[in-house]
Amino acid sequence: MPESSRRTTKGKIRWSKLYNFTCLRPSTADSVVHLEHLGQPGFSRLVLCNEPQLHKTKPHKYPSNYVSTTKYNVVTFLPKSLFEQFRRVANLYFLLAAVLSFTSLAPFSRISLVAPLVFVIGISMLKEAVEDWHRFLQDLNVNSRTVKARVGNGRFAEKTWRELSVGDVIKVHKNEYFPSDLLFLSSSYEDGICYVETMNLDGETNLKVKRCLEATLGMNEDEELSKFKGTVRCEDPNPNLYTFVGNLEFENESYALCPAQVLLRDSKLRNTDYIYGVVIFSGPDTKAVQNSTRSPSKRSRIEKKMDLVIYLLFSFLFLISLVTAISTAFYLKYEMVEWLYLRLQDDDDPFFNPIKPEVSGFRHFTRALILYGYLIPISLYVSIEVVKVLQTMLINKDIEMYDEVTCKSVRARTSNLNEELGQVEIILSDKTGTLTRNEMEFRKCSIAGTSYGGDIKEVDLAASRRMNTCAETYRCSIDESNTSQSFELSEFSEADIMVTEKAILGGREDGENQSTESPEISTVGKESVIKGFNFTDDRLMNNRWMYRSNLFDVIMFFRVMALCHTGIPVEANQTDKLKYEAESPEEVAFLVASQEFAFQFFRRTQSVMVLKELDPSSGKVVEREYKILHLLEFSSSRKRMSVIVRNKDGQIFLFCKGADSIIFDRLAENGKSYQEATALHLSNYAEDGFRTLAFAYRIIETAEYEHWNSIFSQAKTTIGPERDELLDKASELIEKDLILLGAAAVEDKLQKGVPECIDKLAQAGLKIWLLTGDKKETAVNIGFSCSLLQQDMKQFHICLSKEAETKSQVKAMKEDLLYQIENSYQVMCEECNKDSPFAMVVDGKALEVALTDGVKNQFLQLAVNCAFVICCRVSPKQKALITRLVKEYTGKTTLAIGDGANDVGMIQEADIGIGISGMEGMQAVMASDFSLPQFRFLERLLIVHGHWCYKRISKMILYFVYKNIVLGLTLFYYECYTSFCGEVLYDDWYLVLFNVILTSLPVISLGVLEQDVSSEICLQFPSLYKQGPKNIYFAWKRIIGWILNGVVASLIIFLANIYMLSSAAFRQQGEVSDVAHLGGITFTCIIWTVNCQIALVISHFTFIQHLFIWGSILSWYIFLLVYGALPPAYSKKGFHLFMEAIGSAPVYWMITLIVTVVSLLPYFMHIVIQRLFYPLDDHILQEMKYCKKESINNQAWQREQSNSRKSTLIGLSARVDARIQYLKEHLHQRTKSIYRSVTSSPLFQ
Repeated sequence: MPESSRRTTKGKIRWSKLYNFTCLRPSTADSVVHLEHLGQPGFSRLVLCNEPQLHKTKPHKYPSNYVSTTKYNVVTFLPKSLFEQFRRVANLYFLLAAVLSFTSLAPFSRISLVAPLVFVIGISMLKEAVEDWHRFLQDLNVNSRTVKARVGNGRFAEKTWRELSVGDVIKVHKNEYFPSDLLFLSSSYEDGICYVETMNLDGETNLKVKRCLEATLGMNEDEELSKFKGTVRCEDPNPNLYTFVGNLEFENESYALCPAQVLLRDSKLRNTDYIYGVVIFSGPDTKAVQNSTRSPSKRSRIEKKMDLVIYLLFSFLFLISLVTAISTAFYLKYEMVEWLYLRLQDDDDPFFNPIKPEVSGFRHFTRALILYGYLIPISLYVSIEVVKVLQTMLINKDIEMYDEVTCKSVRARTSNLNEELGQVEIILSDKTGTLTRNEMEFRKCSIAGTSYGGDIKEVDLAASRRMNTCAETYRCSIDESNTSQSFELSEFSEADIMVTEKAILGGREDGENQSTESPEISTVGKESVIKGFNFTDDRLMNNRWMYRSNLFDVIMFFRVMALCHTGIPVEANQTDKLKYEAESPEEVAFLVASQEFAFQFFRRTQSVMVLKELDPSSGKVVEREYKILHLLEFSSSRKRMSVIVRNKDGQIFLFCKGADSIIFDRLAENGKSYQEATALHLSNYAEDGFRTLAFAYRIIETAEYEHWNSIFSQAKTTIGPERDELLDKASELIEKDLILLGAAAVEDKLQKGVPECIDKLAQAGLKIWLLTGDKKETAVNIGFSCSLLQQDMKQFHICLSKEAETKSQVKAMKEDLLYQIENSYQVMCEECNKDSPFAMVVDGKALEVALTDGVKNQFLQLAVNCAFVICCRVSPKQKALITRLVKEYTGKTTLAIGDGANDVGMIQEADIGIGISGMEGMQAVMASDFSLPQFRFLERLLIVHGHWCYKRISKMILYFVYKNIVLGLTLFYYECYTSFCGEVLYDDWYLVLFNVILTSLPVISLGVLEQDVSSEICLQFPSLYKQGPKNIYFAWKRIIGWILNGVVASLIIFLANIYMLSSAAFRQQGEVSDVAHLGGITFTCIIWTVNCQIALVISHFTFIQHLFIWGSILSWYIFLLVYGALPPAYSKKGFHLFMEAIGSAPVYWMITLIVTVVSLLPYFMHIVIQRLFYPLDDHILQEMKYCKKESINNQAWQREQSNSRKSTLIGLSARVDARIQYLKEHLHQRTKSIYRSVTSSPLFQ
């Protein structure tokens, strides 16, 4: 078919002639509501169409179409970022210390206090600027998209999205996103309709039909649009996606507008060549942006707890400063006043005034707050910032998280939450585009009680492998135990199992040749050659269906597939194969399947559908025309679709497809022959995670049709709110006495690796909630596909009863839900000791009530105790609300993942938001903290990088606290030793360099490169991840332990140095040590101790760690040489200190060695005892790995892996375990049955 001809045919189809319900027509009542509201507050917007210049000045000036997700701009960056920095109490303290350095109270020089603060704040602000710059670049990418807009003289030219203004007339082509909220003017279809995909907004996969006003229907040329002038009066900007109030004043007439005429930003034009529209809401006024919120400032739990640690250190600092002040006043008043050589009465020193010891004590208190300030790790924040940036670089560069199909990789859009990835306990996930591809494949069907397209499921195969049981035995035992006609026995050989196993495990291609031995097996995991069709069964394929015994039913089944739809044929590259476009991908899959079965839907006109059918009697393809009499379309309330057609012989058929429960209720008594078998097959298909529809038909007598048609025509012409009800009742009159043909199963294709990823996440102890805008049946099917649901799982379905919903009273609905929730919770409590897990499924209307006060606590109590929760028909606002309530109720770390604009609120509300950078725009990505190409990469992001980052940051903070306590307390001890004389033990430059150079690089290497176990082991043993949610490595017990370790080490270092240096001469010439010698030697011991301590902490060494640790120690000696070589005016007491004093003294090196070993001995003893008697999981795995135990006894690995799966309630592994349990019980029962039959036989007796 030529392209031009095809488009003409498409354009002439008037879809409004086919549709009977209100998807295309606003009701009269709506129009009245419009007129009542316009002009009132909230409905005051005025849009002058085709005159955008008038909306750039007052009084009708509206925002531009530019959308920004950045936190700062040029003006606000400095004040906002400074505010963010000084929200940290430690930075505020050091700012105060820097200010006091300009007074006489400071014990150190100004530069030693100001320089570190400027460095720390500057690095943090630079990091914030770089991250916000990346957000700006992503915004620029979206705002720079182009669309055709009218520029004058009837011409349309390319404009960027940000250049659009309210009033602009634009032209959007097929598969393009709408840049703003538009008033739909006309389309490529003569009837003025278009298909819109709103998955990005509400998560629904079905295409929406939009229709323009009759008044603008004819404006479908560029020149005609240049003359268009009109005025839109409508509602003010609001976030409601499903309502719109307004009217269009055009050519002295006023036309009511409804949501059917509004095209929302971030939805996509589908199956329509082009549309014209006028911008009515732009940029921040659009409903998509109104539904989003500003990116919140998120902080990890570790960082929040780190603030508490800082407060603890501040309390400790305040305490020892108070001790210093009180002791100084006491000594000054009672002791120093008697020391005549001090001559305190003659000296006007405000720090030592015996007349006012209280004032001197207060001055010493202020001075001590600055002196002991090294207890507070000033470089901790900047070091963590640097480490987190480097961690994000490693995450971004991980080749294992690169998707070759999309050429995209994981991107960390913020570095503030790296360690939070290791503490996630609840995942809230979108479905469409996140777990699924939104691609349907025809997989199985049940025709006349026989199931076709059978394959060995992955669950059965894995169970067989683990039980060392042949799948043939299992299948045959199942078939033999069922005497009904629902099964045609299918035998599976060992070769089949091996082939399928290879397919699942990514085996080599040589197995494909062997698969031909059993043609009924669909190769598991193999991609279909024909898009939308992944079906293999030689009983139907290659036209062998002609030889089936129930041929008439088979033919009618295929005709239902080929005729009951809203699809349009589109020419493909091959002359004999067509492609199809339809409202839903399910319909496309059915049309492709019917084409493969030689029932090709070939052509559609206004009133005729043409099929190319294979005639079984002649074996030739013939064209058959079917006149369309009525099309009763699918809706969420009807749950079925019917088409009434007349064939060339004058027979009238009603072909119907829909939910099995709906179809079964409408069957005639003689139409239930296959109901029992079909119901069993539907159950099996649903367990496999397939979407199912039952097919039925009936033959209608002409007289009956004529009578019904008059009733239906009268209902169609009714104007008013009762129109839909009358149409439903009329449909019920004809959709009855059906004859069941069977059922079809289509697979909503999961993204690659989703079941395996979910299985690993489940073994890691994470709970998963599925939040979707789709219907309940679809969500439940996906739950089975992902192995989140299993047959033995107790499911609680929470939904409003028809009585409560009919009353529409909030109190009645609350009571109804509370009754269901309390009953479900009681069942859960009674069966909590059993191994079977629980799942909860709740629909949108029930959820709306469940999230209100008085119900939400009971609802959440039930939900959080379930292994899996599905929330269906959820709006974007509800997704965000659920996320917030779950986060607040449980107090656990939540992660939200989605791919569309409808997921933005959920992503921003969660502790961690992840956007899928797939096919559906960038809104979710721009609002997220991390972006992934596909869901499967979440496994490695959490279990590997999350686990590593959590441990790295935890160890890093604890080590920082330790090393600063070691340094800070030695200053306090010296004060006590010298009777609080106010002299500082160390040179100023020692203290400046301690955090900046001498100990900074090893701790950064710890934070960036540390690995307790390798990534492979992390993935082999996902239960290691549980250490993060349990917060084992940053618990208060461990924090206090590291503080005590620092206190003990500082005591050992100071007392050992004082004891060894004060009791004897320092050098051979009889020289004793002074404060410079004592300070230099003590500081050397500190440098050695803290750097060797980090060597004991590190589990994974590379040359970088060795370089930084031993290089830091070496840099101390280099500094002593360089600093001592400077003139005395600069080096002061450090002049030639190392070369001429301490370096040449043997006692210096002896003290360094002894003190370092003794200081590290308590920690060394602790780790020895822990690993011997109280080992953690990572300790065991480290020993198995590094001690080569796995090469000696492989059972150790298997035992640990088995332990990691013990508490798993969902996922593929749990489903396999449940299947194994079922198989064992089944085999046991069959064994007992055989034993009883044998023992009771006469031969045995």
